[in-house]
This record gives sequence, C-alpha cells and structure tokens, in this order.
Amino acid sequence: MDILTQEFYARDTREVARDLLGREIVRVLADGTALACRITETEAYIGRLDKACHAYGYRHTPRTETLFAPPGRTYLYLIYGMYHCLNFVTEAEGEPAAVLIRGAVPIENGDIIAKNRFGCKEKDMTPYQQKNFLNGPGKLCRGLALTRAENGLDLTQPGGELYVRSGIPSDPAAIHTGKRIGIDYAEEAADFPWRFWT
Repeated sequence: MDILTQEFYARDTREVARDLLGREIVRVLADGTALACRITETEAYIGRLDKACHAYGYRHTPRTETLFAPPGRTYLYLIYGMYHCLNFVTEAEGEPAAVLIRGAVPIENGDIIAKNRFGCKEKDMTPYQQKNFLNGPGKLCRGLALTRAENGLDLTQPGGELYVRSGIPSDPAAIHTGKRIGIDYAEEAADFPWRFWT
C-alpha cells in the first residue's frame, strides 16, 4: 500500500493542492471497512499571506491550532453549524497552511458512501444525486463519515483510520485553475487562483 508520506505534504501548499488531484483518500471505519475516493478538486490556503485562511497572520485559536501541526495532519472544521470540511495540513510545522478537499469520486464501497449521503445504494441514486454526490467539501465529509472527531489525524500512518494513497496523479495538462469558492470577504485573496480541479 503506497501511502503519501510527510514529505509529500511538507511542500508549497499550491504544489500540494495540484499534486493531490488523482490521489485516493481512504477512510477506514470502526469495523475495518475501507471507503475510498479519488480527489478531483482542491483549494490552497496559506496563513502567512492569505486573508481567506483561518490562521491568517499566524492567528492562534483553539480552532486553528491544528493548522500549525506537522504536515500530513487533518484539519477538520464545521461551517454554517452543519457541514464539515476536510483539509490536509501542509508546509513546515508552525506554518499555518492546508489544502481543502473540495470534491472527489468514489472508487471503493460506493454503496456505503451513497448510504451515508442519501440513504440508498449507488445504483438507486437519482441523476441529481449522481451529479452532486461528492462535489463539495461538506458532501465529501458526509459520504466518508468524517467529523471534528477526526481532526488532527496523521494521514501518513499505515493502518490509520484516514490516509491518502498515491493513486494516479492527474495529467498537469488536464488541471484547471481558478478562484476559490465562497470567500468574497477575503479582499485581494478572493482573487488568488488557488482552486484546482480536473
């Protein structure tokens, strides 16, 4: 099993965000069942210069503490009081930066992921549900049964409950770049082209 190492995450956040496309998130449930999906969309957040980052200007709060952790940890938080968002901490320990996982497609145990999202098997999903299966950070977390309880996990540990396999990295020519979503408040940072998708 080829799990991405800490060195993979200990790089420029924008490079990691691009390089995560095509990689495979594996979520191991309490009963040992593994859910897996391929990453299709990411966004980069870099605290030292990015007003859209929760730890902009090195702001330490109980919520942002995990952003200062060693690279390769999960940063999971709740938005709007109802949706969880999965991020992977990047760069050197003490540098608050992470990649938000915005979208994915299921590749293993899709029926369980579909049940978590819609209460049905994959084959019973409507066209609307198929189109909107895991195409958003809250949808992804619901499908993989991820909550704040998984905040701070080490993604680089074999046998862990959450890790990322190397998968097949996306062809650089197939990667699209654009502005991040839902950060209009972030002044000039709202225009940073730090969203990547295939």
